Amino acid sequence: MTTPVKQIPFIHLHNHTEYSFLDGAIPIEKMVRRAKEFGMPALAITDHGGMFGAVQFYFACLAQGIKPIIGFEAYVAPDSRFDKNYTKEEHSANHLILLARNKEGYKNLMKLSTIGYREGFYYKPRIDLEVIRRHSAGIIAASACIAGAIPRALLNGQPEKARELARTYAGIFGEGNFYLELQNHGIDEELVVFDEMIKMGKELGLPFIVTNDAHYLNHDDALSHEVLLCIQTQATMDDPKRYRFSSDQIYFKSTEQMAALFPDIPEALRNTVEIAQRCNVDIKEKAQLPLSAVPEGVRSPEEYLEQLAMHGLHQRYAHVTPGLEDRLKYELKVICSMGFAGYFIIVRDFVEAAEKMGVTVGCRGSVAGSLVSYAVGISRVDPIKYDLVFERFLNPERVSMPDADIDIADRDRYKVIDYVIEKYGRDSVCQIINFGRMKAKMVVKDVARAMGVSVADANRLSNMIAEKTLEESIKANGELKQLIDGNPQYQELFKHAGMLEGLVRQAGMHAGGVIIAPGNVVEWAPLYKQQNADILMTQYDMNYVEKVGLIKMDLLGLRTLTVLQETLRLVKACHNEVIDVWKIPDGDAKTYELFGRGETKGVFQFESQGMQDYLRK
Repeated sequence: MTTPVKQIPFIHLHNHTEYSFLDGAIPIEKMVRRAKEFGMPALAITDHGGMFGAVQFYFACLAQGIKPIIGFEAYVAPDSRFDKNYTKEEHSANHLILLARNKEGYKNLMKLSTIGYREGFYYKPRIDLEVIRRHSAGIIAASACIAGAIPRALLNGQPEKARELARTYAGIFGEGNFYLELQNHGIDEELVVFDEMIKMGKELGLPFIVTNDAHYLNHDDALSHEVLLCIQTQATMDDPKRYRFSSDQIYFKSTEQMAALFPDIPEALRNTVEIAQRCNVDIKEKAQLPLSAVPEGVRSPEEYLEQLAMHGLHQRYAHVTPGLEDRLKYELKVICSMGFAGYFIIVRDFVEAAEKMGVTVGCRGSVAGSLVSYAVGISRVDPIKYDLVFERFLNPERVSMPDADIDIADRDRYKVIDYVIEKYGRDSVCQIINFGRMKAKMVVKDVARAMGVSVADANRLSNMIAEKTLEESIKANGELKQLIDGNPQYQELFKHAGMLEGLVRQAGMHAGGVIIAPGNVVEWAPLYKQQNADILMTQYDMNYVEKVGLIKMDLLGLRTLTVLQETLRLVKACHNEVIDVWKIPDGDAKTYELFGRGETKGVFQFESQGMQDYLRK
């Protein structure tokens, strides 16, 4: 009777999710669920150059009972990150896997990724040995794939250079924190490097890990991933020179599959588990505001807000009743007990600054239900007159950040942001990223282009997508289903489109979200800089910035307010008459007649054809 072989545990430490833009094709939630199916107790994220998906990944792992390991695959410049004297074809950067061992390491990863975008960007966000040395504490590193500096030196017949690089990295990260990475995707170069790496590691006393450079989830996704690379490089699948991977094994393998690939080096599998045990990072932070400036003699933001609110109440109302005072005191008690006094003071400050600069400002949303907001000048809507409910804005039963949507004349929005930067410091203020995704109609066009389908056919198919998803559209449209069923090329097109649908396509900027941090933003989130633009954004989007302790302020640029602002200026210039729009009485019969006719093209949120039709009804 044979004794069953005990399975060697293994953790995936090299994974590219959809946040390796148009290169990784793994949705985070699906990757985490697959790791759970495989019985893996931990999992790493290592997207190219950035940490865009780190917080989403962290909470997705916790939800599945899996330990999250935060990292990224860095691009390391051969010399200085400032050296950009390379052709596009030359290797201007080498790969290096970086994983956060502790909170200090996580903060250093954020700084390194930020430096890559702010200082070293050349085709890719690059760092160099100088900044790696400066921010190496708390990080575990691995030599990466065959695009790493050490494997490349070995492939170029430079074994001594490879040894020197290995010694350098081992020295930078400290004993036990640098690993030689072994991969086996059936690529010839990997096999050449494999034996050399093992020989070198044993000679230098360096530990090994094995990884699979996962870019897609399933083996069957390989061809769809090639289509994705064509979309990235604007090539077509029939182009013999197109960029492609030289293996169809770049998928998320099981422990058994990984053990079968590396039967002679079991310690390299076990080391992945040992690394997972050593990596312990809690990225959750309580939301924090910058210290609010309070006048001399005032003890706290809470006391200052109370003074502002009581003074404003008497300015807003000719007769302050006990009922008004009770409502104000109740709101102040809730606001202060939840720690949000500073938020109100900051918002009031930049609203007041905008008005002093002659920039038209408005405030909408549930904040209009707050008497404190009305009293201090954040909102111009009287919540008592319109019987608005404060609890829709802030509710002690459901603790969440207050969300005041401040609309600003879009032409002059930059003036308000410049004021905030001047007040709180350039390093403490930045924009928020958002992500464009491959939605149903567009993914059909993208895949069609990559497959060489004619523009006319691509447009015809795309125009037949009427529902939110491809699956729903095919179910709802019999003609589309018939077209697909009768054409093998269309079947392939929709197969690839279905696999790629919903993936992140590109990074952009949130329309109105601005971060004001209590210190340098990079202490809470890594930063991203669009090329040819001097605008910094958090790499974490609006759904996740608060989870790491940052507060989002909504400074929304609104064209309607610019039109209104310019109209008032022209009235004054032409007729020498100053109009205060807030004193125009409501209930005007002619205005309601105009609304009844649906003549609302210039009225904010009533411009659409649907709203105009609804008003006429």
